Amino acid sequence: MSRIGRKPIAVPAGVEVSIDGSTVTAKGPQGTLTGTFNSKMNIALDAGHITVTRPDDTSANKALHGLTRTLVSNMVEGVAHGFKKELEINGIGYRAELKGSELILTVGYSHKVNLVAPDDIKLEVPSPNKIIVSGPDKQKVGQFAAEIRGVRPPEPYKGKGIKYVDEHIRRKEGKAGKGK
Repeated sequence: MSRIGRKPIAVPAGVEVSIDGSTVTAKGPQGTLTGTFNSKMNIALDAGHITVTRPDDTSANKALHGLTRTLVSNMVEGVAHGFKKELEINGIGYRAELKGSELILTVGYSHKVNLVAPDDIKLEVPSPNKIIVSGPDKQKVGQFAAEIRGVRPPEPYKGKGIKYVDEHIRRKEGKAGKGK
């Protein structure tokens, strides 16, 4: 059996979960998320715990078992606590500013890059070289953070660009110069 799939998901206080067939809806302080999963997976709510079971041991169902459990767990955690990605901007003259839900990046291009955040994504710019993306949906938070990073990915020679705070940029040595 899947080691991840058989773990029960604890529903924290303040989170309501309703299951209608293969559709799971989670409501909490951070918002509401709804997900529809494969109808082969059995999702049940018993005494504050959600369990996911599979009908048989075919390889497709084994793969879906762990995936479904993780997705439901991310929904519950997202509406309870939310998810957050922090990005850092490195480079002379590189900065970010926030106007409403629009992020304006000045990252070495001849123009400023404007990115509009999706509805349930919250942006913060505590300093001109730091961006915090947060929200209840883990996939949307990660996707929007990746889009921001994709505007100017970090380069390996000087390390200029937009990177995740916990990301390590592998540095390369510059030109060696002429031989002796």
